[in-house]
Amino acid sequence: MDQVTIIGAGLAGCEAAWQLAARAIPVRLIEMRPVVPSPAHHTAGLAELVCSNSFKSDDPNTATGLLKRELEAMGSLTLAVARGTAVPAGAALAVDRSAFSGRMTDIVSSHPLITVVREEAVDIPPGDVIIASGPLTSDGFQDAITRVVGPERLSFFDAAAPIVDAATIDMERVFPASRWDKGGGADYLNCPLDRDEYERLITEMLGASRVHAKDFERRDLFQACQPVEEVARTGPDALRFGALKPVGLVDPRTGLRPWAVVQLRPENRAASAFNLVGFQTNLTFGEQERVLRLIPGLERAEFLRYGVMHRNTFIDAPRLLTAGLALRSDPRIHIAGQLCGTEGYLEAAATGLLAALDVWRVHEGLPLFALPETTALGSLIAYATDPETRPYQPMHVNFGLVPPLETRVSGKQRRYAAYAERATAARAETLRNRPDLRFRSPTADPGRVTAEPVSGDVR
Repeated sequence: MDQVTIIGAGLAGCEAAWQLAARAIPVRLIEMRPVVPSPAHHTAGLAELVCSNSFKSDDPNTATGLLKRELEAMGSLTLAVARGTAVPAGAALAVDRSAFSGRMTDIVSSHPLITVVREEAVDIPPGDVIIASGPLTSDGFQDAITRVVGPERLSFFDAAAPIVDAATIDMERVFPASRWDKGGGADYLNCPLDRDEYERLITEMLGASRVHAKDFERRDLFQACQPVEEVARTGPDALRFGALKPVGLVDPRTGLRPWAVVQLRPENRAASAFNLVGFQTNLTFGEQERVLRLIPGLERAEFLRYGVMHRNTFIDAPRLLTAGLALRSDPRIHIAGQLCGTEGYLEAAATGLLAALDVWRVHEGLPLFALPETTALGSLIAYATDPETRPYQPMHVNFGLVPPLETRVSGKQRRYAAYAERATAARAETLRNRPDLRFRSPTADPGRVTAEPVSGDVR
């Protein structure tokens, strides 16, 4: 197979490069640093972690813990190096950031089939390409991506509202309805607020602690939309005549229009997760929990994703990508990492692995590989590539994306354990039927990194 070009040497790019090289496919890995610096990175190392040393929970009964087991079953380099550079962090997998980046740099740079090129990509070359340039893609390369996907399919910041687990919404306090009974008639869940509840929500929102955007984020972000707390700051009724307007809605319990309404929109087909419409915010995560639980029906809500507003270049994946992360309009081009609209370090590495597997399986004439939606990674990719997912905002793995259990299980811990058991069985069965994609997790020793076929059980 001809050389594959990978643009961006973060977690997704390094994972993709190693996976291809381990399968005897030569790779040209282009990284702009240090020739062109990034506003967030501090070193020239590959796979540099810029905001946290934690890969989140390692508990197998969590979505992030499940993702780790899935990546281990598929022989992820990133996870192997993370294990090899881990530092004590309770139930989380955390690493020595310097050691992690150094080990990844050594492994990838020393592989005989990987050529690391230090330059800024300004165009998309011919042949097979994996674009993994990340949320801080340079201005020059953004132009190249725009020429391929179109200006309306590329976003330059992430203005995302919080998402809550449907199972934790108090259905006795909310009602299903659409304004004026339009659309499906009951497309939203509505949290009605009386005047006192509304005024308390606004007061607490305005007094809450916020995350302050960096200069390079502020330039783009506030040209397009405002955080919900900034809208509230313009006047006491601003939200009541905006995102929380009650017009066209009647609370069936009272027969009256509420003073204000917070609408919840289903985030997926299964309606297992709901988005707080209009609640993009810069409040800190802790303050989001405190303040938003003042909304009737959300008193015990579990947050699957917090609201964020920051610089984050990503494409409209549901309209653009196949399940193998290839562009529908040009299948030789794959998109991986946060650029394809996933969120989180391991999620980035996972999409790099999947993009590499898709390039390889096309070359080998193999069928499409996809983990079932009941797995952590399978549910994330299904969400990110489903044309029905709209509007699209970046997402990390969480149990709100997986299909509901066939039998209702009460209690968060028992429910999560049931999700994990189902996912583990589905993963094992899938990989058992695709021995070509089963590889033992690589050693983290730079001199002994190999991918070896697995025999026997893959659990």
